[in-house]
Amino acid sequence: MCGIVGFIDVTYGGYDRQAALSSMTVSIRHRGPDDQGIWMGRDDEAALGHRRLSVIDLSSAAHQPMVSGNGRYVIVYNGEVYNFADLRAELLAEGIDFTSEGDTQVVLEACAAWGVDAAVSRFNGMFAFALWDRREKSLALALDRFSIKPLYWCEHGGVFLFGSELKSLAAHPAFRNDIDRGALAGFMRYGYVPGVRTIYAGVHKVEPGTVMTWRPNMGVNVTRYWDMREVANRGLTNADTRSEGELVEALDDVLRAAVKCRMVSDVPMGAFLSGGIDSSTITALMQDQSKVPIRTFSIGFSERGYDESGYAREVARHLGTDHTELLVTEKEAQEVILKLPSLYDEPFADSSQIPTYLVSALARASVTVALSGDGGDEMFGGYNRHVLAQRISQVFAAVPYSVRKGLGFLAASIPQFVWESPRRADKIAKLAAMMRERTVEDAYHGLSAFWNPSDPVVLNASGEIAGWHKKWPQFGGAAEKMMLLDAETYLTGDILTKVDRASMGVGLEARVPFLDYRVVQYAWRLPMSVKIRDGRGKWILRQVLDKYVPANLIERPKMGFGVPVDSWLRGDLRDWAEDLLDETRLNREGFFDVAMVRRKWDEHVSGKRNWQHQLWCVLIFQAWQSFNKFTRSV
Repeated sequence: MCGIVGFIDVTYGGYDRQAALSSMTVSIRHRGPDDQGIWMGRDDEAALGHRRLSVIDLSSAAHQPMVSGNGRYVIVYNGEVYNFADLRAELLAEGIDFTSEGDTQVVLEACAAWGVDAAVSRFNGMFAFALWDRREKSLALALDRFSIKPLYWCEHGGVFLFGSELKSLAAHPAFRNDIDRGALAGFMRYGYVPGVRTIYAGVHKVEPGTVMTWRPNMGVNVTRYWDMREVANRGLTNADTRSEGELVEALDDVLRAAVKCRMVSDVPMGAFLSGGIDSSTITALMQDQSKVPIRTFSIGFSERGYDESGYAREVARHLGTDHTELLVTEKEAQEVILKLPSLYDEPFADSSQIPTYLVSALARASVTVALSGDGGDEMFGGYNRHVLAQRISQVFAAVPYSVRKGLGFLAASIPQFVWESPRRADKIAKLAAMMRERTVEDAYHGLSAFWNPSDPVVLNASGEIAGWHKKWPQFGGAAEKMMLLDAETYLTGDILTKVDRASMGVGLEARVPFLDYRVVQYAWRLPMSVKIRDGRGKWILRQVLDKYVPANLIERPKMGFGVPVDSWLRGDLRDWAEDLLDETRLNREGFFDVAMVRRKWDEHVSGKRNWQHQLWCVLIFQAWQSFNKFTRSV
């Protein structure tokens, strides 16, 4: 796993190109602590930089940037292509010579031999790479099917920039840091900047499953080699009709294959283990295919309701893993908050970023690679909204909107203390908001949101929210529609972003077996009856796990991977928050409706309501912009 950067400057600007490239490359040294390389073409060519985290083929033969055997192409590559050995054998049969044992040269020579689009469609893995064609003077930026690995780009003043993180683009003198208020409004709604936009105006994400080609004076052209929606539709129309026992065995087989290919490494590796269904399944399949105890890692918290470490410990003991556990103090967790603006170099407000960073740091002390259970919820119906989707549809069809709306406002008016716990109060608040929506689609978007569109908390952002949402699918039931949209949006924008920045922030490679494209394709062929059953999600995944871990070690209510932000904001973090939410400061900066923000803050600290999610978005943006010292916005 690595970091990549680069630029093409057709203006031949009056600055030191090599110094600019070095600055961009050094800015992401945390992504690749083992090696650095740069490649400078002629003035009309690309400048490419690379930071390396050595995982496969640790020798200098795998150094990047790397030039193809025919001298035409130059690549900087971040990721792992797990089927590289099979592809390498094919290329050898075609007469292509190799000097490296790793996957970088396979990716490079596959693109040279078969073309970029044809090559990436055959890659099984996570990757983001830039390929410069010296003959055609064109740059191809390619991204994996789910954007497990990030890639950003922009074109400012005739200079085309790209990089694994936004901070790498910001290190170039041509970069402009204008804040996009529409993107900020999207961030406030979801806790991450949705879609292909970023917090910076005119700066974009490369879309998952695409190849973007840029040529001077010709702009960009995007081709798509993977479409999640097509995969889902094809799977639903070609459902696997075998018996439930055969479906369980087939899923076990495809998951085992996905885990096995991700266990190839020339450095120590392990797994994140929370003790939940997803991480326990990955760990069980990993241990079952290992001759020695695998390393597993979990963290715990002293706060009741937030600590799953005991469950992880029991699963680890049953499987016989070499388990490491860390009980994190409140102070240690809060110290991570000061690192967030640097780790997530655009605002990101999923508070589970804190334990994710801590468990990544814990694992990095012993291993360089860790397998994760992310993606299981989206593929197998693991979120409460998936389980409740059919019931929501029935209620919306049976109860008139005027009645639902009235009940929703009534429930929202009940004080938080009546519900005894913040989590229960949150659930009631979500239910109340959902009942006020007109359609199931609106209800889904409401359940996915923090700030509502009816609360225009970001000033001067009207008319800038188009394109936030993927279109509501026109096939499948309510649960399938929600699962698909979660895979297209929340998984990419939130979950994978969180894990990438937290793990790469400490130089740890995180691999995601549930997002092997073979697993995803098969998951969409499974009938919903084996995903959601008896008011619980992931039924079939539970059946697979039952083969390795007793059900009594797993069965419990879903907890998530959170921290008690609500109480922290009323306690040790109150002074930090008061400073960031100072009324004079908010008015001077001019991004938010100050009265609205201050009202929610006052209600939260008084205990009248729990506005932790809404306030966390504001606080994260405030801390982020303070760290980056922004002075301009659009």
